[in-house]
Amino acid sequence: MAELPLILVVEDDYQLQSIVEEALRDGGFETDILSSAEEALTLFKTGSKNYQALVTDVNLKGRLSGWGVARQIREKDLAFPVVYMTGAGGDEWASQGVPNSILLQKPFAPAQLVTAVSQLLNSAS
Repeated sequence: MAELPLILVVEDDYQLQSIVEEALRDGGFETDILSSAEEALTLFKTGSKNYQALVTDVNLKGRLSGWGVARQIREKDLAFPVVYMTGAGGDEWASQGVPNSILLQKPFAPAQLVTAVSQLLNSAS
């Protein structure tokens, strides 16, 4: 059986974490869900897991925002698929977001998240 694509998720709202996890699992993905950008970067940089995409909230607790974690991951992998989620700050996407990313405005339907991740993964392959 083929391995499911592993998605790195950064979301500090625990209720939303479970919604995102369930949507992605139902869509055929595995997830690692973390609540801080710093934790996510540490895990990503170890290279111990083969992440296929990043799904991140824009406004996170801690020093780094979703914009920042995506930029640092893109320094390691220029084409890494990124989906941003935000309730506010969508107007900053053009200046803060990485190229070829997708922004989902909260609240969004779980199917929109699965579609966004699938679209980026399909265009990357």
